[in-house]
Amino acid sequence: MRTFWKIDERLHIEKLEDVLDKPKVIRVNKFDEDALEEFEEDMDEAHQTNQPIIPVVIDSFGGSAYGCLGMLAAIEAARVPVATILTSKAMSAGAILFCWGTEGYRYMHPDAWLMIHDVGSFTGGKVEDIKADAKMIDDMNQRMYKRLSKKLGHKEEYIGTLIKEHHHVDWFMTAKDAKKHNITNHLKVPSFEAEITLTYNFG
Repeated sequence: MRTFWKIDERLHIEKLEDVLDKPKVIRVNKFDEDALEEFEEDMDEAHQTNQPIIPVVIDSFGGSAYGCLGMLAAIEAARVPVATILTSKAMSAGAILFCWGTEGYRYMHPDAWLMIHDVGSFTGGKVEDIKADAKMIDDMNQRMYKRLSKKLGHKEEYIGTLIKEHHHVDWFMTAKDAKKHNITNHLKVPSFEAEITLTYNFG
């Protein structure tokens, strides 16, 4: 995503930083604890600029479900619309984060890909520990699919049913598929345009 500036030629501005805070564009690739901390800091910084919208550009193979949950909470707490933008790939946690863009503000390049699948686990150890972990992961899956369905404007069983139809394997979607399920709102990449002008008033 590109940012375009239109500055009134009567204003002799050498450095934009001297007159305003540039709009913040957040980029997400990973979903570990460090990435979550950076995302929360970026969201705070974006709010400080008083920009009318916060763009989040996603290019990710996925990562920690817990890191993703923290980012979803940060988006839900945003005071302005959050636009999610996908130019290449958003898989696993990346796909979920993309879906959390404000309705009407989810943008996907026509050649980009999404992939949604069940939450994974690498727990080992005693049998009872594995059972407890499996129960927790299943609960997380069900809760997330219901939240995701409601977020996209569907009945709460919508996404879970589609996952079952895909036999719980990786569900890859083209941009057109994502549009059909209201995962993306627009099959294009937006631009961020900012205009600085000078207005005279007399009388």
